[in-house]
Amino acid sequence: MIEPWWPLAALAAVQVVDAALCWKPVEFIRTCLTNVGYPRRFWPLLTPLKLSAAAGLVIGIWVPWLAALTSMALVGYFLVAIGAHINARDIGRDLLVNATGMLAICVGAFVFVLQAW
Repeated sequence: MIEPWWPLAALAAVQVVDAALCWKPVEFIRTCLTNVGYPRRFWPLLTPLKLSAAAGLVIGIWVPWLAALTSMALVGYFLVAIGAHINARDIGRDLLVNATGMLAICVGAFVFVLQAW
């Protein structure tokens, strides 16, 4: 079991909130997805993807390799998101605060898991 457990639970909670916001995307998420050119037909995949990440983090509290894999996958997700923002020349709040901030949190979670494991 990973101790302390709360950093993974907190990141899982963020993923659940993000999944809820993507269910029927709220305005700022619709704008972000549109600005980076993310195809609308793939928008419904975001909620299950984020819920899966949350589940992987929670289960990862007891299964450390799953926590490492999930946090590493989230790092990859946000690297792709940052690349999409840069490619779309969408250099604003969505990139600088949201995607980059989440990347930093996910890198921190990955490092935390490796140290705690």
